[in-house]
Parts: sequence; C-alpha cells; structure tokens
Amino acid sequence: MEFEMAIDWLAKFAAMEVKDEVIEDNDERTIVQTYPPLGVCCGIVPWNWPVLTAICKLGPALMTGNTMILKPSPFTPYCDLKLGEIGARVFPPGVLQVLSGDDDLGPWLTEHPDIDKVNFTGSIATGKAVMQSCSKTLKRVTLELGGNDPAIVCDDVDLDVVVPKITTVAFLNSSQICMVIKRIYVHEKIYDKFMKAMVAFAKNIKTGDGFESDVLVGPIQNAMQYEKVKEFYADVAKSKWKHALEGQVLKNRKGYFITPTIIDNPPEDSQVVVEEPFGPIVPVMKWSDEDDVIHRANNTKTGLGASVWTDVPFGGHKWSGIGNENGMTGMKSYCNSRSLWKWKKVM
Repeated sequence: MEFEMAIDWLAKFAAMEVKDEVIEDNDERTIVQTYPPLGVCCGIVPWNWPVLTAICKLGPALMTGNTMILKPSPFTPYCDLKLGEIGARVFPPGVLQVLSGDDDLGPWLTEHPDIDKVNFTGSIATGKAVMQSCSKTLKRVTLELGGNDPAIVCDDVDLDVVVPKITTVAFLNSSQICMVIKRIYVHEKIYDKFMKAMVAFAKNIKTGDGFESDVLVGPIQNAMQYEKVKEFYADVAKSKWKHALEGQVLKNRKGYFITPTIIDNPPEDSQVVVEEPFGPIVPVMKWSDEDDVIHRANNTKTGLGASVWTDVPFGGHKWSGIGNENGMTGMKSYCNSRSLWKWKKVM
C-alpha cells in the first residue's frame, strides 16, 4: 500500500508547477512574484512510512529546482537507500543523495552551513531539537510532528457505516501513523451500541506479517517503540481501567506483535488519553454536551488532525508542527519568495 501511495503522490508532484504571479501591472510598472529555489534541502525521514514521507519531501524539493539530501531512520535505512539508487539512474550526480547513519548524523546535517532547508518528520521532542539546531544557521524549517487526534462521533451517525471506518483508521499500521484516530469520543446515546459494534469489528481484524493477505495490524516496528507501547498496557493494568477489548502481546511470534486493544471510558487525565501511544491501543469515552466534548478534544498541545463523524471534518496545528507539506503551499516552502519590479518608464 505504501509503495502504491508513494507512486501516486510522486505523479501528482510531477504534474505541479509553481508559477510566477503578476501582483501589479499598469502603465508605470509590472510587479511579479517569483519563486526561485532555496538551494540544498535536507529531508529527515521517520521509520513508520519511510518511502511515502521521503517522497513527500524529495518530490516538491526537486520539482522546485532544489537538490535533496535524505537521511532515513536508522531503523529503516534500506528503503530510502533504494530510492537514492533509483534516483541516481534518473538525476544528475548530486541532485538526490541519501546519507544513512545513526542519531549522530542528524545534527551534522541540521547545523551544516551549506544546507538551506530542513524538513523533518518525527516526534515532538526531536522536532524541538531540530528547530534549535537549525536556528544556529537560520535555516528554513518544516516540522511534521506527532499528534493525538480525536474523533467525535455524534448520535446521528449510521453505525454500520461509521464503525468499520473509525476502527480501521484507528488500528491501521498498528496505529503507527502520526495522523490517525488516537482518541474516540462517542455520544452517550449511542455509546453502548457503538462500543459493541467496534469490539465485534476489531475482533475480526487480522494481525500478522504485512506480506500476508488481509493483514491490517502488523508488528510494532522496533524494540524501542515496542517497549514504549508496553508502558501504556502496564499503566492501564496498574490503574485498573476497563477493557472493552483486551489485546494480547503475541510472544510466541517472531516480531513485536500486539493485537488491538480498546479501553472503555478511561478518565481524561489517564496516560492512554493524554499521550500518543503509537501502538494499537485506543481509548473510547462518552460525551453529552457539545461544548464540553470540543474542549476535551482540543485539550492537548498537539493538533495534527481531528474529525467529527457526522458531516464536517476539522483540524489544527499547535505542537504538531511548523509549516506545510504537500499541495502548492508545500511546494512554495522550498522556494524563496521574491518580488521583481519592472519599471516601464525611466524615473
């Protein structure tokens, strides 16, 4: 799925063009807004979507005339090294480079005086470090960081339609996606029916090797993240929060497998609600008052994504990042904005 999405996105980037904009044109002068490239750009790529996130950085950078240096996660270096190998067949030497290394490599890139822009995807803590490092040379920075995305389910939804979609989005890729549902708020009128339907659907979700057919929940990607996710399970057990569906750590399988887990109406200040697990454990809470649930949904320092399951989606920013990726706004982030004044008469 990731490779299909990456190819599709790359094709869309290839069809986009940042054009000059005429701001003013009269008998006296013409003012044109142009968008020349920044120069050398660096993309720091995470382990959860190593190909797609790399494409989202190199595509706009190259299409706007920049060169790109990719640094893959040390957990998934070969995916982006392969991209670099393929790119070497197409681009002139040096246009697309891939440098693989551990965490010590990152500061060398973010502080390098000849790199003009850094685009980082990863955790909030590391994003802050990247921002601080880039400030030493006043680099342009785009940060796409973590989230704790809420979903608000209203009492007028069709459960047969909504429950499969919400459950799938919540557990896709073992919930190792920055912008997926991490907290679910369900109107109290339909809470019991929703929970029953969600548990029934989640029980039929296939957990296993990603190369097997119909697998939705694969393994946790690495041992470090696996241990972090287990901390949430330990906290739930210690706090004695109620399970609607108790997931299992599959110790008899090769890999870090955990089956989907649903926590039934935990407190708002519980770890599983406040923090992003980045693993297949999802809290579901009741709501009755619209203003109250909006406050609860927004009561977080992150704001990467959010959804209301009735008709209208919404979203925000906060600690979830700086700048934009994708679309024309994302393309222009790899450009300098420059105004050209063309005088038609000698002053």
